[in-house]
Amino acid sequence: MLEIWWFWPLVAICAADSFREKAEKIMQDTPVIDGHNDLPWQLLKLFNNQLQDQKANLTTLADTHTNIPKLKAGFVGAQFWSAYMPCDTQNKDAVKRTLEQMDVIYRMCQLYPETFLCVTNTSGIQQAFQEKKVASLIGVEGGHSIDSSLGVLRALYHLGMRYMTLTHNCNTPWADNWLVDKGDDKAQSQGLSTFGKRVLKEMNRLGVMIDLAHVSVATMKAALQSSKAPVIFSHSSAYSVCSSRRNVPDDVLQLVKNTGSLVMVNFYNDFVSCTKDATLAQVADHLDHIKKVAGAEAVGLGGDYDGVSRLPVGLEDVSKYPDLIAELLRRNWTDTEVKGVLADNLLRVFLAVEQVSNRMQDPEEEPITLDELDGSCRTQYGYSRAPGLPYQPGPLLASMALLLFSLYLL
Repeated sequence: MLEIWWFWPLVAICAADSFREKAEKIMQDTPVIDGHNDLPWQLLKLFNNQLQDQKANLTTLADTHTNIPKLKAGFVGAQFWSAYMPCDTQNKDAVKRTLEQMDVIYRMCQLYPETFLCVTNTSGIQQAFQEKKVASLIGVEGGHSIDSSLGVLRALYHLGMRYMTLTHNCNTPWADNWLVDKGDDKAQSQGLSTFGKRVLKEMNRLGVMIDLAHVSVATMKAALQSSKAPVIFSHSSAYSVCSSRRNVPDDVLQLVKNTGSLVMVNFYNDFVSCTKDATLAQVADHLDHIKKVAGAEAVGLGGDYDGVSRLPVGLEDVSKYPDLIAELLRRNWTDTEVKGVLADNLLRVFLAVEQVSNRMQDPEEEPITLDELDGSCRTQYGYSRAPGLPYQPGPLLASMALLLFSLYLL
């Protein structure tokens, strides 16, 4: 019998094409909702947020993981854009710089209205899907961006923030970050302080999703136990697959399952394979593991594009999402499960957060104590004994001593 050596490779190629075709068909109706993209940070670094610079044109933008043609090729239907400022802005100009990053996201929508639609709720995402635009939402990455102020938290909500990552790679005065678990930082709050729990309560009241990417395991557990609504990990992966402390351990995945929460898998090589090199298949391994432990309803996508320096082979930019979905189909994920990963799981969590919110309730008002704050530039208005004046005990004690001495002489 004549051996047809080329037959089986051809069958494999045809099968691969069929999975890719099915992925694209599903994604036409259920496009990607990605939990975390740092394009606004790149726009700051490269162009100082000057979007009208010809080199900043998002249609032709080169040397980034994200541009408009790549978003369209990747079937991205909604994106949480990161309003991010590094930890060195804490106790300095974090609030101002965060506002500037939120502003550049809105200007993206204004400059490219045929592509981006800035929205703030689940119905807005569905509207963008229908209009074949990229629903653009704001996630603030790092609790230091509110400068330990409930008033700033509320203001950022009113300006469009719909999730906040409780920490970045540093503690806030009220929450501990993941470097505590690595031994590179010291725990301050043992998870969440009393004020930190008030922050979460206010986020629940407003309808802001609590994001646990970058936090310590103690903070993860405290938040999952405290929150009245499901939470998200906007760009984290599975610790059992890659033992980076930025990833989510199995006991926390059980809490994710019990609370109906969501882990949106990060594509950064160091969190995928724990080495500098990774593959698309290894990202799928993380999705498989989270599905196994927490259920298919707990899995989402948070690529961290334009916020990382190394990406897996096969997932080099935002155009590659269909290849990842094809891999899940190849691994016998059902259409319903795939649609959950793409969009439905995030929409479920976001809707639950909206339903828990009750802005008719009284807001949290008790501020953080002054001794919990850091920063030599701080004024003490509101913390002083007399309105508008800082409390200065030294001069008062000197005056009292002088008065007592005068009485003694009498």
